Amino acid sequence: MTIAPFATNEVDRPIATTGYAMKDAQSPAPDEQQRPVSSVDPKLLDILVCPLTKSTLRYDRQRQELISDQAGLAYPIRDGIPIMLVDEARTLGEDEAIPDQVKARGR
Repeated sequence: MTIAPFATNEVDRPIATTGYAMKDAQSPAPDEQQRPVSSVDPKLLDILVCPLTKSTLRYDRQRQELISDQAGLAYPIRDGIPIMLVDEARTLGEDEAIPDQVKARGR
């Protein structure tokens, strides 16, 4: 009896043992290149807070970041996983204005 090193999914593409499907060798269509590679579970977004200020976070889908307006930090999201480490966060620039709807919530 031989054991295959990879399982296959419903379309017979190999799945690595980590459970992640392997990417096709073809390059994505031009409109797919603009879309974020992954998304974050909405339930996870509801419970995450800034580790520094314990304030709520704003999801920037375009940049794939969780923004802490109070701390002025942007936490990266890599492969659908928020990296909630202050050392990994990007400092927001002065030119990155806080949206009016976010300001209104803070009043």
